[in-house]
Amino acid sequence: MNKRNYQSELDKIIQGLGSNVPSLLLHTCCAPCSSYCIEYLSNYFKITVLYYNPNIYPESEYTHRKSEQIRLIGEMKTKYPVNFIDCDFDSEKFYCAVKGLENEREGGERCFKCYRLRLEKAAQTANENGFDCFTTSLTISPLKNAEKINEIGEELAVKYNVRFLPSDFKKREGFKRSIELSKEYNLYRQNYCGCVFSREKPAVSP
Repeated sequence: MNKRNYQSELDKIIQGLGSNVPSLLLHTCCAPCSSYCIEYLSNYFKITVLYYNPNIYPESEYTHRKSEQIRLIGEMKTKYPVNFIDCDFDSEKFYCAVKGLENEREGGERCFKCYRLRLEKAAQTANENGFDCFTTSLTISPLKNAEKINEIGEELAVKYNVRFLPSDFKKREGFKRSIELSKEYNLYRQNYCGCVFSREKPAVSP
């Protein structure tokens, strides 16, 4: 069975937009990962960034990453304005979601629960605020499971009745471009995904 080409699927969606400019809720995990996604998608969508990452540890790290995200949005020149939705830092939601999976390997089932937690918030927010679609910057990382992220996103799209944009942003050198943009904007690039477990154990590619 052939693997789906999520980038190709996104291309077809964009080609079908014509003169229409839909509203997109883009969940982001950090400024560096979001940089390419915003640069690319803002040519076709009116983006609102949703910063919801209760997994990040410690809170000072969360605050630092959020401030970098806000700074990037303020400094990037985009075809259409990019807005921002902040969320409360609620680490308890993350620890409840991954309870019993604390010793799982990085990149495994615990991470899938984390994907779902953040994507569900995005889907729910998109539904409640009338966005045309939602997606996430998570697929830009070579250490993230793009297939699983898309699978969860599509499932939640049905649950919340809002379109999910398929993606694999690391394709077409998206990850490389994010590194270039990080240097251009002098962004803080963290050396672990975010949670206390990822800080202690390095991730492996899916």
